[in-house]
Amino acid sequence: MSDLIFGRNSVFEYLENMNDFEKLYIQKEIKNEKFNKIIKIAKKKNLNIEYIDKKKLDKLSNFQNHQGVLLLAKDYKYYTLEEILDYGEKQNKDPLIIILDEITDPHNLGAIIRTSEAAGATGVIIPKHRAASVNHTVHKTSAGATSFMRVCMVTNINQTIDTLKDRGYWIYGADGHTDKYYDEIDYAGKIGIVIGNEGKGISRLTKEKCDDLVKIPMYGKTESLNASTSAAIIIYGIINQRKNG
Repeated sequence: MSDLIFGRNSVFEYLENMNDFEKLYIQKEIKNEKFNKIIKIAKKKNLNIEYIDKKKLDKLSNFQNHQGVLLLAKDYKYYTLEEILDYGEKQNKDPLIIILDEITDPHNLGAIIRTSEAAGATGVIIPKHRAASVNHTVHKTSAGATSFMRVCMVTNINQTIDTLKDRGYWIYGADGHTDKYYDEIDYAGKIGIVIGNEGKGISRLTKEKCDDLVKIPMYGKTESLNASTSAAIIIYGIINQRKNG
């Protein structure tokens, strides 16, 4: 099977860092510096390039914002949990793993992957069932961060948390109903952060697996934040604490 990646930045990052693609579609009569870079990389990697009109490109991308370029790539190759754990052991800093509990919106998944990569997180773990997987929308929303971030798909989140604990990780879940704020925790050592479903939050069994639950302070009338926004606040809270600590 193949996946479609579109958008100039997403295609450029994927082409530059990956090799599992099949064909590149470029809209006719579009010329700019980013396109020139994309075409140069594609030719260097002997990728088949087809120049087509906008109508055909619209149809191929299911009328999404392709920005004049579309890459036909093989399905995303997920990392194994062991690969992520091994990578964390080799880092010269405490590892940070982001665990997503049934995030269903691919835009949220892409945004969280983008934040995780920008913050230097060790990896992102997603469940195989009842959740978004890495697809063209995620590639685009992540602005190419899927080319760099280690994403692992697991069958059972709770068993995965047990494995992380066995490897010395402390697991904290983001939950709006707890009394403890996220900035009250000492995030030294190996850390895993659980971000829950957009509507339901973290499932009951997964909450029970967490060492502690934390929340983001809310000062206005809004009761909750978007999952990707919550993830960004907590991730950078951890990074800033470690930087200043």
